[in-house]
Amino acid sequence: MHTLIQALLLGILTGGVYALMSTGQTLVFGVMRVVNVAQGIFVMLSAYLSYTLHTHLGIDPLATILLVIPAMFVVGISVQILFIKPVKRRKAEVSFEQTLLIMFGVAIGIEGILDLIYGADYRSIHTSYANASWEVGGYTVSVVRVLAFGVAAVLLSGLWLLLRKTRFGRSLRATVQNPVAAKLLGVEAERVGALGMGVGVALAGGAGAVYGMLYPFNANSSYDLISRLLSITVLGGLGSLPGAVLASVAFGVVEAVVAATISPVWAPFTFLAVLFVVVLVRPQGLFGTVERGAL
Repeated sequence: MHTLIQALLLGILTGGVYALMSTGQTLVFGVMRVVNVAQGIFVMLSAYLSYTLHTHLGIDPLATILLVIPAMFVVGISVQILFIKPVKRRKAEVSFEQTLLIMFGVAIGIEGILDLIYGADYRSIHTSYANASWEVGGYTVSVVRVLAFGVAAVLLSGLWLLLRKTRFGRSLRATVQNPVAAKLLGVEAERVGALGMGVGVALAGGAGAVYGMLYPFNANSSYDLISRLLSITVLGGLGSLPGAVLASVAFGVVEAVVAATISPVWAPFTFLAVLFVVVLVRPQGLFGTVERGAL
């Protein structure tokens, strides 16, 4: 029982980090109908940026988030303007397959640049508190994981306030729920789409620093990460932010429990197993709808 509870705590904390990454991916799909298979490499790019700021300038990794998030916001808008927008202008409707190929090409390009600059060796963000832990009721809790969960909670709360309390957020939600009606009501679809892409990638920026503190990484780490994020997005429901958060925590818990009770080797397989069951039983996911998910 002690091992199981310890695994549950670990899974919840890890799930918070997954939620930060998957909500950005879900947001991009909901607003732009873009299958963002580049979200994993955006996280790796953010991790490298945080690593560089920490290594060369001595900035604490958590403090680098204040610099990385705006930088990744600009990257997200740039991707939309340079790669997505020109295709949408030439064609009345862009298919999922086309956006998937575009984002895959973006991911390959960024991966090549990162390999060119940093090489293929694994990097880690080491801090003075990297191995510190707290004892709570007989259970060991990693300080870094608690801080990572806290960062995720703060950023997700900020996202909720942005979506619910601002005019831009209302426009964003209207675009997700019914893009045609949103345009008729005066919502500037291109502007909202660009900013939505920026916000989605910026969330990956927030996750990159904490990811680098938790795991060794290189550019190729994005492939394992994106398979998990796609599984989370499908389970939660395409376009559903609450679904992405709950699915992230659920996957984090299942992964940690399987690793603790069966074998760490089988833990990554849980994502594919759950995804297979969801596709068979409820293809739209937990909170998704057949036509379109909702924020």
